[in-house]
Amino acid sequence: MSYLGKIFAIAYKDLLHEYRSRETITTMMIFSFLVVVIFNFTFDPGSSYALEAAPGIIWVAFTFSGMLGLNRSFIYEIDKGCFHGLLLSPIDRGAIYLGKMIGNIIFMTLVELLTLPLFIILFNLQFSDFLLPLLLIIFLATIGFAAVGTLFSAIAVNTKAREIMLPILLFPVVVPVILSAVNATGGLLRSDDWNQVFAWVRILLAFDVIFVAICYATFEYVVEE
Repeated sequence: MSYLGKIFAIAYKDLLHEYRSRETITTMMIFSFLVVVIFNFTFDPGSSYALEAAPGIIWVAFTFSGMLGLNRSFIYEIDKGCFHGLLLSPIDRGAIYLGKMIGNIIFMTLVELLTLPLFIILFNLQFSDFLLPLLLIIFLATIGFAAVGTLFSAIAVNTKAREIMLPILLFPVVVPVILSAVNATGGLLRSDDWNQVFAWVRILLAFDVIFVAICYATFEYVVEE
Protein backbone atom coordinates (compact mmCIF):
# COMPACT_ATOMS: atom_id res chain seq x y z
CA MET A 1 0.00 0.00 0.00
CA SER A 2 1.29 3.45 -0.89
CA TYR A 3 1.92 6.16 1.67
CA LEU A 4 -1.20 8.04 0.61
CA GLY A 5 -3.14 4.80 0.76
CA LYS A 6 -2.09 4.30 4.39
CA ILE A 7 -3.15 7.85 5.26
CA PHE A 8 -6.58 7.43 3.73
CA ALA A 9 -6.94 3.97 5.32
CA ILE A 10 -6.59 5.59 8.76
CA ALA A 11 -9.06 8.34 7.84
CA TYR A 12 -11.47 5.78 6.36
CA LYS A 13 -11.34 3.75 9.58
CA ASP A 14 -12.44 6.79 11.60
CA LEU A 15 -15.12 7.73 9.08
CA LEU A 16 -16.49 4.18 9.02
CA HIS A 17 -16.61 4.03 12.81
CA GLU A 18 -18.41 7.38 12.95
CA TYR A 19 -20.86 6.27 10.26
CA ARG A 20 -21.78 3.28 12.41
CA SER A 21 -21.95 5.08 15.76
CA ARG A 22 -22.77 8.69 14.79
CA GLU A 23 -21.62 9.77 18.24
CA THR A 24 -19.04 12.44 17.45
CA ILE A 25 -20.93 14.27 14.69
CA THR A 26 -24.18 14.27 16.66
CA THR A 27 -22.51 15.65 19.79
CA MET A 28 -20.67 18.35 17.86
CA MET A 29 -23.74 19.35 15.88
CA ILE A 30 -26.03 19.65 18.90
CA PHE A 31 -23.49 21.79 20.76
CA SER A 32 -22.91 24.04 17.75
CA PHE A 33 -26.64 24.50 17.19
CA LEU A 34 -27.19 25.32 20.85
CA VAL A 35 -24.52 28.03 20.83
CA VAL A 36 -26.04 29.70 17.74
CA VAL A 37 -29.61 29.50 19.05
CA ILE A 38 -28.76 30.80 22.54
CA PHE A 39 -26.81 33.77 21.17
CA ASN A 40 -29.70 34.48 18.81
CA PHE A 41 -31.86 35.22 21.87
CA THR A 42 -29.33 37.82 22.99
CA PHE A 43 -29.20 40.01 19.86
CA ASP A 44 -31.88 41.43 17.62
CA PRO A 45 -31.42 39.68 14.24
CA GLY A 46 -30.13 42.04 11.57
CA SER A 47 -29.18 44.77 14.06
CA SER A 48 -25.79 46.46 14.13
CA TYR A 49 -24.97 44.70 17.41
CA ALA A 50 -25.68 41.31 15.86
CA LEU A 51 -23.50 42.23 12.88
CA GLU A 52 -20.60 43.16 15.16
CA ALA A 53 -20.92 40.06 17.33
CA ALA A 54 -21.65 37.56 14.53
CA PRO A 55 -18.01 36.65 13.67
CA GLY A 56 -17.20 35.90 17.29
CA ILE A 57 -20.40 33.91 17.80
CA ILE A 58 -19.93 31.65 14.79
CA TRP A 59 -16.33 30.92 15.72
CA VAL A 60 -17.27 30.19 19.32
CA ALA A 61 -19.67 27.58 17.95
CA PHE A 62 -17.08 26.14 15.54
CA THR A 63 -14.24 26.17 18.08
CA PHE A 64 -15.98 24.49 20.97
CA SER A 65 -17.83 21.94 18.85
CA GLY A 66 -14.49 21.14 17.21
CA MET A 67 -12.99 20.70 20.66
CA LEU A 68 -15.59 18.04 21.44
CA GLY A 69 -14.66 16.18 18.27
CA LEU A 70 -10.93 16.40 18.93
CA ASN A 71 -11.44 15.08 22.46
CA ARG A 72 -12.83 11.88 20.95
CA SER A 73 -10.18 11.56 18.25
CA PHE A 74 -8.07 8.93 20.05
CA ILE A 75 -10.55 7.81 22.71
CA TYR A 76 -11.84 4.89 20.67
CA GLU A 77 -8.35 3.42 20.26
CA ILE A 78 -7.53 3.91 23.95
CA ASP A 79 -10.83 2.52 25.27
CA LYS A 80 -10.68 -0.54 23.03
CA GLY A 81 -7.01 -1.11 23.78
CA CYS A 82 -5.96 -0.97 20.14
CA PHE A 83 -3.86 2.20 20.17
CA HIS A 84 -0.63 0.28 20.72
CA GLY A 85 -1.64 -2.09 17.95
CA LEU A 86 -2.04 0.89 15.65
CA LEU A 87 1.42 2.13 16.60
CA LEU A 88 2.93 -1.35 16.07
CA SER A 89 1.39 -1.70 12.62
CA PRO A 90 3.71 -1.23 9.61
CA ILE A 91 2.56 2.36 9.11
CA ASP A 92 4.69 5.45 9.50
CA ARG A 93 3.69 7.53 12.53
CA GLY A 94 3.32 10.55 10.29
CA ALA A 95 0.75 8.70 8.19
CA ILE A 96 -1.23 7.96 11.35
CA TYR A 97 -1.17 11.64 12.25
CA LEU A 98 -2.25 12.79 8.79
CA GLY A 99 -5.02 10.19 8.65
CA LYS A 100 -6.40 11.24 12.04
CA MET A 101 -6.10 14.91 11.09
CA ILE A 102 -8.00 14.38 7.83
CA GLY A 103 -10.75 12.58 9.74
CA ASN A 104 -11.00 15.45 12.21
CA ILE A 105 -11.13 18.01 9.39
CA ILE A 106 -13.97 16.11 7.73
CA PHE A 107 -15.97 15.88 10.97
CA MET A 108 -15.49 19.57 11.75
CA THR A 109 -16.27 20.65 8.18
CA LEU A 110 -19.53 18.68 8.12
CA VAL A 111 -20.68 20.31 11.37
CA GLU A 112 -19.67 23.76 10.14
CA LEU A 113 -21.54 23.32 6.85
CA LEU A 114 -24.66 22.27 8.76
CA THR A 115 -24.36 25.11 11.29
CA LEU A 116 -23.66 27.92 8.83
CA PRO A 117 -27.13 28.01 7.16
CA LEU A 118 -28.84 28.07 10.57
CA PHE A 119 -26.53 30.88 11.67
CA ILE A 120 -27.23 32.94 8.54
CA ILE A 121 -31.00 32.50 8.88
CA LEU A 122 -31.25 33.24 12.59
CA PHE A 123 -29.01 36.32 12.46
CA ASN A 124 -30.49 37.57 9.17
CA LEU A 125 -27.08 37.96 7.53
CA GLN A 126 -26.28 38.44 3.85
CA PHE A 127 -23.45 36.12 2.81
CA SER A 128 -24.59 35.41 -0.74
CA ASP A 129 -22.13 37.84 -2.36
CA PHE A 130 -19.08 36.38 -0.64
CA LEU A 131 -20.05 32.83 0.28
CA LEU A 132 -17.04 31.27 -1.43
CA PRO A 133 -14.49 33.48 0.41
CA LEU A 134 -16.26 32.65 3.67
CA LEU A 135 -16.06 28.92 2.95
CA LEU A 136 -12.36 29.33 2.16
CA ILE A 137 -11.78 31.07 5.50
CA ILE A 138 -13.67 28.34 7.36
CA PHE A 139 -11.74 25.59 5.59
CA LEU A 140 -8.31 27.14 6.23
CA ALA A 141 -9.12 27.80 9.89
CA THR A 142 -10.37 24.23 10.28
CA ILE A 143 -7.11 22.84 8.91
CA GLY A 144 -5.01 24.84 11.37
CA PHE A 145 -7.30 24.00 14.28
CA ALA A 146 -7.38 20.28 13.46
CA ALA A 147 -3.63 20.10 12.83
CA VAL A 148 -2.73 21.29 16.33
CA GLY A 149 -5.75 19.65 17.94
CA THR A 150 -4.89 16.19 16.60
CA LEU A 151 -1.40 16.38 18.08
CA PHE A 152 -2.57 17.64 21.47
CA SER A 153 -5.40 15.11 21.51
CA ALA A 154 -2.79 12.35 21.30
CA ILE A 155 -1.04 13.92 24.30
CA ALA A 156 -4.15 14.54 26.40
CA VAL A 157 -5.84 11.18 25.79
CA ASN A 158 -3.41 9.37 28.08
CA THR A 159 -4.05 11.71 31.00
CA LYS A 160 -6.77 11.29 33.63
CA ALA A 161 -8.24 14.76 33.05
CA ARG A 162 -8.13 14.56 29.25
CA GLU A 163 -11.31 16.65 28.78
CA ILE A 164 -9.67 19.52 30.66
CA MET A 165 -6.12 18.98 29.46
CA LEU A 166 -6.87 19.35 25.75
CA PRO A 167 -8.34 22.89 25.95
CA ILE A 168 -5.51 23.98 28.27
CA LEU A 169 -2.90 22.77 25.76
CA LEU A 170 -4.71 23.75 22.57
CA PHE A 171 -6.15 27.23 23.04
CA PRO A 172 -2.91 29.16 23.70
CA VAL A 173 -1.37 27.71 20.53
CA VAL A 174 -4.39 28.01 18.25
CA VAL A 175 -5.22 31.64 19.16
CA PRO A 176 -3.62 33.05 15.96
CA VAL A 177 -5.83 30.82 13.82
CA ILE A 178 -9.03 31.78 15.65
CA LEU A 179 -8.07 35.47 15.69
CA SER A 180 -7.35 35.48 11.95
CA ALA A 181 -10.60 33.64 11.19
CA VAL A 182 -12.70 36.04 13.29
CA ASN A 183 -11.11 39.11 11.72
CA ALA A 184 -11.44 37.74 8.18
CA THR A 185 -15.10 36.82 8.77
CA GLY A 186 -15.78 40.23 10.28
CA GLY A 187 -14.16 41.91 7.30
CA LEU A 188 -16.49 40.06 4.95
CA LEU A 189 -19.55 41.07 6.99
CA ARG A 190 -18.46 44.71 7.06
CA SER A 191 -17.64 44.62 3.33
CA ASP A 192 -14.08 45.72 4.01
CA ASP A 193 -11.53 46.07 1.24
CA TRP A 194 -10.62 42.66 -0.20
CA ASN A 195 -6.93 43.30 0.41
CA GLN A 196 -7.57 43.63 4.15
CA VAL A 197 -9.64 40.45 4.24
CA PHE A 198 -7.15 38.39 2.27
CA ALA A 199 -4.31 39.65 4.43
CA TRP A 200 -5.93 37.60 7.22
CA VAL A 201 -6.44 34.71 4.79
CA ARG A 202 -2.73 34.72 3.99
CA ILE A 203 -1.95 34.64 7.72
CA LEU A 204 -4.29 31.66 8.09
CA LEU A 205 -2.57 29.87 5.22
CA ALA A 206 0.87 30.54 6.71
CA PHE A 207 -0.15 29.16 10.10
CA ASP A 208 -1.68 26.10 8.43
CA VAL A 209 1.59 25.27 6.72
CA ILE A 210 3.62 25.86 9.88
CA PHE A 211 1.30 23.91 12.18
CA VAL A 212 0.92 20.92 9.86
CA ALA A 213 4.67 20.69 9.29
CA ILE A 214 5.61 20.98 12.98
CA CYS A 215 2.89 18.63 14.22
CA TYR A 216 3.71 16.07 11.54
CA ALA A 217 7.38 16.14 12.53
CA THR A 218 6.73 15.88 16.29
CA PHE A 219 3.87 13.35 16.34
CA GLU A 220 6.25 10.39 16.40
CA TYR A 221 7.94 11.63 19.58
CA VAL A 222 4.60 12.48 21.21
CA VAL A 223 3.16 8.97 20.86
CA GLU A 224 6.42 7.39 22.03
CA GLU A 225 6.02 9.14 25.37
